Amino acid sequence: MSASSVHSLWTTTATAPLQEGISKIDAPKIEYAQLSPTLIVIGAAVLGIVVEAFVPRRSRYYVQVFLAVVALAAAFAAVVGLAAGGYGTTKAHIAAMGAIAVDGPALFLQGVILLSGLVAIFTFAERRLDPEAHGNRVDSFAAQAASVPGSDSEKAAIKAGFTTTEVFPLALFAIGGMLVFPAANDLLTLFIALEVFSLPLYLLCAVARRKRLMSQEAAVKYFLLGAFASAFTLFGIALLYGYAGSVSYATIASVVDGSIQNVDPALADTMGNDALLLIGMALVGMGLLFKVGAVPFHMWTPDVYQGAPTPVTGFMAAATKVAAFGALLRLLYVVLPGMRWDWRPVMWAVAIVTMLGGAIVAITQTDIKRLLAYSSIAHAGFILAGVIATTPEGVSSVLFYLGAYSFVTIGAFAVVTLVRDAGGEATHLSKWAGLGRRSPLVAAVFAVFLLAFAGIPLTSGFAGKFAVFKAAAEGGAGVLVVVGVVSSAIAAFFYIRVIVLMFFSEPKTDGPTVAVPSPLTMTTIGVGVAVTIVLGLAPQYFLDLAGQAGVFVR
Repeated sequence: MSASSVHSLWTTTATAPLQEGISKIDAPKIEYAQLSPTLIVIGAAVLGIVVEAFVPRRSRYYVQVFLAVVALAAAFAAVVGLAAGGYGTTKAHIAAMGAIAVDGPALFLQGVILLSGLVAIFTFAERRLDPEAHGNRVDSFAAQAASVPGSDSEKAAIKAGFTTTEVFPLALFAIGGMLVFPAANDLLTLFIALEVFSLPLYLLCAVARRKRLMSQEAAVKYFLLGAFASAFTLFGIALLYGYAGSVSYATIASVVDGSIQNVDPALADTMGNDALLLIGMALVGMGLLFKVGAVPFHMWTPDVYQGAPTPVTGFMAAATKVAAFGALLRLLYVVLPGMRWDWRPVMWAVAIVTMLGGAIVAITQTDIKRLLAYSSIAHAGFILAGVIATTPEGVSSVLFYLGAYSFVTIGAFAVVTLVRDAGGEATHLSKWAGLGRRSPLVAAVFAVFLLAFAGIPLTSGFAGKFAVFKAAAEGGAGVLVVVGVVSSAIAAFFYIRVIVLMFFSEPKTDGPTVAVPSPLTMTTIGVGVAVTIVLGLAPQYFLDLAGQAGVFVR
């Protein structure tokens, strides 16, 4: 081939796009006002890093707490503003060039995540539970996270009164990722949001002040298993892209139901290959079920819940579940409604083993945090029953359950932080014997949360379970409801057992004391009790709210 012909080829190729009129790249169109909740939280997290770099050490704690609280309150106000502006109903649409959905379920779940994040931040900021160390107040987090447990540098950091204030920007980054996760409208945005909220959580699990080694072990387990789950998710996304030629939810859905017309010739061979769809769907589903804590992807949950600092456990248990179920709902209801007959049997099996597995194994637990971890696994099964309903009532019942569950969980873990002995938190169940006589108020509050977990009438747990089981029964999953009621009865046994232990056992002479918290933890527990009772006595307004928010934009 001569040089002139190569040159002419090159010029022809270069000018081809110009002749077709696609020479310029369109500038991205971002609807900043509709993405404002996420932008406020991420902006505050970045500001928090600047605070760590430039604000003197003794002032950082107050600046970070103020920044986190203001950011979360402002973001919640933005969510309420968007919902009031009709973006949850009539103006629901896809923003950020197809990446983010602004609709009812997204706004409802973002509101729940922001409120639960706000009350969780109060437990992060608590500094009155431990006795002062070297004249300095201490919180639940290591004095210097980078120092080796028990080393001289750690002792020097404690003596100097250091505090790990970077937990606040880390929590904000996690919340920012969680806000995007249930609203993601393409698989790449979903994956990026997954990583943005997972990585700060891995770090937060490792920074407990007491039981440092256990805390670091929990973080390593969570990180390794989370990395596997992320890898499966990414592989599933690649297969779904091969199947549909796009990562957009709408395009994949239209390929699934066969309504797509113009097929890219390069993708014509793999497009519509059902093996790619089924395996990709299974792998992405595995990644989301891992985050939810469903059996058999639950093995990280008890160890991580037990080892992480208790404020982090409460935050993670509530907010991660809300975000992950939101993403799972959108994936199944928006992308794969045409595959209902394929994914429903699998989800049936997962829901049944999750409900029964969580409830049965919880009976054998002797540590209060592990008991609550297995309880959260059982609750994941109950919520899956609502997901399987595949009706608008199914969506709204899941939204309501997530809202009710998150506040009960954070409140329960906040109470766990109060019961302490010389080694820090007294989490072994035997230490809780006779707590009702020693500290009737704390025991009574914890009993309210346990009754809500058990689904006893007049608590939010009963209203949530009733809504989910009703939706499942109407959606043709009556067997699931029977299994759910049986596992609720099994679960009630170990919740009631803890209540009996607190109120009807003799307190031990060397038993733990109940620390008097600052107004921060009191607020968290107060909000938890209030939400539990209000949603139990008068759930209708909130059920209607979840019902209005239950329609996904496609």
